[in-house]
Amino acid sequence: MVWGAIAYHGRSQLLRIVGNLNSTRYINEVLQPQDIPFLQGLPGAVLQQDNARPHVAKTVKSYLDSQQVQLLPWPAYSLDMSPIEHVWDIFGGRLARDLRPVVSTDELWLRIQTIWNTLPQADIQSLLNSMPRRVSALFAARGGHTKY
Repeated sequence: MVWGAIAYHGRSQLLRIVGNLNSTRYINEVLQPQDIPFLQGLPGAVLQQDNARPHVAKTVKSYLDSQQVQLLPWPAYSLDMSPIEHVWDIFGGRLARDLRPVVSTDELWLRIQTIWNTLPQADIQSLLNSMPRRVSALFAARGGHTKY
């Protein structure tokens, strides 16, 4: 599994997560060393995450409260409204187009990091700029299917 965060003018380091991610590992391996420092460098930042179990655990919510992280409430089943999910789609497409055989997980990890680090920030900005249109479309569809 990989973890990354995006913002209008930057992105986090990409993390390689081996094994299952529970709430304790999420706090110790993602939030404390990576996400919180990333957010603290962005005045007024709001954290948007999906409703994966580690994200919504009481210990995680308490930790985020203790760090004064502002959370954006997120309904279940709204991946189309999450900009990072669209980044992962772009990312996956680029990885799939690399037809060279992968001989090790370390080699795959290097390819993954290269794609993440070379993804144009303008692409991320475009996705973030599209969010008002996406939200309007979601309201117009009364929470139903949108073109996004």
